[in-house]
Amino acid sequence: MGPWPSTTTSATRAKPRRSSSGGITPLLLFFFIVGDTLGAGIYTLVGTMANDVGGAIWAPLLLALVLALLTAGTYAELITKYPHAGGAARYAERAFKKPYVTFLIGWLMLSSGVTTSAALANAFAGDYLKALVDWPSAVVTIVFIGLLIAINLRGVKESLTVNVCATLIEMTGLIIIIVVAAIVFGDGGADTSRLTTFAEGVTPLQGVFAATITAFFSFLGFEAAANMAEEVREPSKAYPKALFGAILTAAVVYLLIAIGAGAVVPTDQLAASEGPLLEVIDASGLSFPPWLFALIALVAIGNGALLFMVMASRATYGLAEAGLLPKIFGQVAPSRRTPWVAILVIGAMTIGMSFIGDVGLLADTTVLLLVLVFISANISVLVLKKDEVRHDYFRTPSIVSILALIASIALLTQQSAQTWLIALGYIVVGTVLFLIARAARKREGDYAQDEADTLPDDAKF
Repeated sequence: MGPWPSTTTSATRAKPRRSSSGGITPLLLFFFIVGDTLGAGIYTLVGTMANDVGGAIWAPLLLALVLALLTAGTYAELITKYPHAGGAARYAERAFKKPYVTFLIGWLMLSSGVTTSAALANAFAGDYLKALVDWPSAVVTIVFIGLLIAINLRGVKESLTVNVCATLIEMTGLIIIIVVAAIVFGDGGADTSRLTTFAEGVTPLQGVFAATITAFFSFLGFEAAANMAEEVREPSKAYPKALFGAILTAAVVYLLIAIGAGAVVPTDQLAASEGPLLEVIDASGLSFPPWLFALIALVAIGNGALLFMVMASRATYGLAEAGLLPKIFGQVAPSRRTPWVAILVIGAMTIGMSFIGDVGLLADTTVLLLVLVFISANISVLVLKKDEVRHDYFRTPSIVSILALIASIALLTQQSAQTWLIALGYIVVGTVLFLIARAARKREGDYAQDEADTLPDDAKF
């Protein structure tokens, strides 16, 4: 990354750049977003949703789908309007022109990566692993995160190679669950009355709202495609179709799994499980080996944790390169050119977070952190409505972004005090690091133009 460029006009800065490789096709973009959205969340959180809402797991997923589509509308406009911007932090920079706001959005993004990795590390040490071996959860969690750190230190190319293989495996696992559930339905072994049974002690509406936070976690990932928009052929046409199509595709898969799991497995059993989809295999009575599905689930969970840890470490490096974090976080290993300090720090943070809460609490915290990012994006798109650019882009009606903003705020009201405390802790730590970096820049005489400076063109977080 180079030095911070001077501020230029929005029309000049917004001009899209062509990919040297000819661009990503709409179909490839669609599969990329599907791969990012379909993932480990559904493997681990069906049980948590069942605990909140009962057998009607499909209901919070439908509500979460609506919320995801509203926010996706905001991203569709921002990404096609500023295809080289690289994410929510860049949109905040353009809309608010305040270094701390830019930093905070980037910091919340990387914090969500840490929390997600910690949640998935705990899930890895849960019932899926216990179907294979009975090892102490705490030891497994630490060793698992250590392996992720080692893969990350090897480099992005190696990490992404692992990801491609793991994504195919995790999608196979979801297809297996859908097929198994369909067979049970066909044999008359499913109890569809469970699908309209809600958890005791709460009203259906309370249960659905509580579970929607967890359900929304399963749809997260679509926002990551902002980092690819510059490489897409005709992004104003291709990106919205791929984005909305991918979210709807993920929703169909999730709803089929929710209906299958809710009808095949007794609700109490599903709610108590740390490996809920394995319960579908066990309850089906089919000869499919549970150990094989447990192995598939572990690959899916490990793949998700690796991706989020890579994202968090690269975001840390990007913030350090931008002067928004202390320079030490930007140190790169001379041999493999990996940001080793950022990787080790993110790894240590992930280990610490894994002992703070269980999978459900950490997933809800991730949603809280990213909803704050989405609020920033929704405000940014409204602020930037009058910003002119020289190319066509997808125009989302303002009412959609306003509804997305209201929905995001509504989600915040459903969060527990614990998730708010964790988020506040992240913000306090991040603010201290930001002030340290700012003081260092002042000492070096590199802060005079801070209000005018922007992120490096290739900073994407």
